[in-house]
Amino acid sequence: MKIMVINPNTSLAMTHHIRDTLEPIKRSDTELTVLCPEHGPITIECEYDEIYASANMLPLVKKANQEGYDAVVIACFSDPGLAAAREISAIPVVGIQEATLHVACMLGAKFTIVTNRRQRIPHKHEQARKLGLESRLASVRPLHMSVAEADAEPDRAKKRIIEVARQAVEQDGAEVIVLGCAGMAGYSADVERELGVVVLDPSSVALKIAEALADLKRVHARVGLYAPPPEKEYK
Repeated sequence: MKIMVINPNTSLAMTHHIRDTLEPIKRSDTELTVLCPEHGPITIECEYDEIYASANMLPLVKKANQEGYDAVVIACFSDPGLAAAREISAIPVVGIQEATLHVACMLGAKFTIVTNRRQRIPHKHEQARKLGLESRLASVRPLHMSVAEADAEPDRAKKRIIEVARQAVEQDGAEVIVLGCAGMAGYSADVERELGVVVLDPSSVALKIAEALADLKRVHARVGLYAPPPEKEYK
């Protein structure tokens, strides 16, 4: 089985961080490729970043289809370009946000998303609404750290995640904590031990779902929402 994990930003450090988190948990028969585009934003922290990143990420989705991969994971919690990626893909494309929020609802009554910046709180509420999961959302709580800061300062980031997650459990009634950034990969076990609640690392969850979909030989429906683009000229 071959799975391509795409970090849609251009940070090689974050790409290596994601790879280091996923390699130990992949199946022994899974060939894992973790990469990022050459062009695009260094981090994804707003709608502009998402659109800019999507255009540079989609050729990698095409590459996975052409080179015989069994599934693709988009390793950014905003799920940039997810619908477009599915339109051009004949293999499963898993967005780490969509996959993890659905799994969170299987594991507890209410979940909290830990995000990086306060400005992203409305976006996370909107995404939960879009997925039909807003009634299960306990809260969205920010670290008040940029994506680059959290990736560069892991000790500080982990401390802040624990502080924020504890507030979500004690004040918001969260039973599941979702680490709302691929750059938070690798912290879930420590936070879970500290707080005694379920903590989900979205990249890890999405990889396991991608493996399962490949095993089941299931792909998104191609007749409606994710139908291939109509034939036309693109200039």
